[in-house]
This record gives sequence, structure tokens and C-alpha cells, in this order.
Amino acid sequence: MGESKAVCCERYAVPVGERIKLEDYDPDDKGEFTKKSEARELVKANVKRIAELQELMFAEGKHALLIVLQAMDAGGKDSTIRHVMGGFNPQGCHVVGFGVPTEEERGHDFLWRIHPHTPRDGYVSIFNRSHYEDVLVVRVNELVPKKVWQARYDHINHFERLLFDRGVTILKFYLNISKQEQKERFEDRLRRKDKNWKFNPADLKTRAQWGDYMRAFEDVFERCTTPWAPWYIVPGNRKWYRNLVVSTVIVRAMEAMDMRYPPAPEGIEDVVIE
Repeated sequence: MGESKAVCCERYAVPVGERIKLEDYDPDDKGEFTKKSEARELVKANVKRIAELQELMFAEGKHALLIVLQAMDAGGKDSTIRHVMGGFNPQGCHVVGFGVPTEEERGHDFLWRIHPHTPRDGYVSIFNRSHYEDVLVVRVNELVPKKVWQARYDHINHFERLLFDRGVTILKFYLNISKQEQKERFEDRLRRKDKNWKFNPADLKTRAQWGDYMRAFEDVFERCTTPWAPWYIVPGNRKWYRNLVVSTVIVRAMEAMDMRYPPAPEGIEDVVIE
């Protein structure tokens, strides 16, 4: 039965300080699971648990959670937010997507536009793309000199350490799909009228740079995987297993916060509601 199976999240955690090759990570991996139904029941339970833990986090007001999602185009960031993060109460959760910087944002350091969206105590922030675009798309398309983006790895590590020291738990997920899976998802967008709007011809340029992006991501994992801000390379070809891995990592991280509801107001036992 599905209930007897478990996700080994550690197998997807990037080792700190080690050079990895994305070709060693199977985007079709499904762990111990053979049926979608098994995983979906566990995802459903995880989403319910996420809702409970978020309420506890909000009530305690001592912790915060930042979730970073990165992937190639059609990698499933939006879908993951919809199916996994749907357990979060919108009143205590902020989802932000980082696109091309505005003129004002370009006039500041690259982290200036990021910091205001980090979570306050008791809250959750979800980044759909993130500050890592400044060592990914910026690097691949040579938008700044190499010496500029090279320095950003250390800037990012210091920035994330600042958040961690402030009480923010950071979880970073790379949704790992194959180039063939991306092709099929693009074709689905072309074929279906309800998905035509999601197709962007500019994505084909990025697809042609696949190898450059893989090397850029590998450098990110080597340079910016830290004990305080881990990266997880999540198998992304099977959406149901992707959702299970991401939701399981989130639940375990939130449970590890060891949160407690604050004490009731003094004298509450004597209160009488007329």
C-alpha cells in the first residue's frame, strides 16, 4: 500500500561543496512508487499537514519559510505552486515571480528587488524564479561581464545566511525535467487551445541553450548549496512524483521548526461569554 512507502528526500539533496552533474540525476525517477494513486494520496495528506503547520507558524510568529522554485521553461513551477502550495493560507503566504528587471531595479544591486519579498515572522514566501536568475539567464546571455556574475555566488550565500540568521528556513527546488519532456510539454501547449497562451516563441531560444543552462545550474548547485539554504534536485518528468517530493520536504522542514502555540491569555479560564 502507498501508506507503507516513503520518500527518501536525502537522495535529492545536493551535497554541500561538491561538484555534481545533472546527467546523473534521473528526471524520470519515481522512488519506490509505481502508481500515481499511491503518491497522490500522500500528497493530499502532505497538503493538509502543510496547512496545519502554517497556522501554527503564523500563531507562534517566530519562524518564516522561503521556498525557491527554479526550472527550465515548462519545468512545472506554476503547477507545483498550484498542487502543493495550495495548502497555504493566502493571508500568510506571498507568491512572487521575478521576470526581467525594470529600469528602476536595474539601477540598484541585483538583490535590491528580492529583499522586500522575503517573508516576515510567521509568513511564507514562494519565489517563482528568483535571485538565481542573475547567475543563470544573465550568465548564459552575457548580460553582464563574467567578473560581475562570478561575484554574485558569494553575495547570494551571504544574503541567504542573513535570512537564515533572522529565522527564515530556506528550501530551494530545481524541478529537473529532460529535454524530451520539455519538447512534449511545448507541443502540448501548441496543440491545446487552452494552453496556447502559455507558449512563448522566446522559449525556443532558451531551449537551444540547454547545455549552457545545465552548466550554469551545476555551478549554482556547487557554489550555493549550503547547510542553511539547501538545494533539492527534484525529478520533474512525473508531475505526481514531483509534487510528492516537494511536499514531503516542506512538511519535514516545517515540523523540524518544533513550533508551539503561544500560551492563552491570563485568566481565560474565567471568561464567560454572555
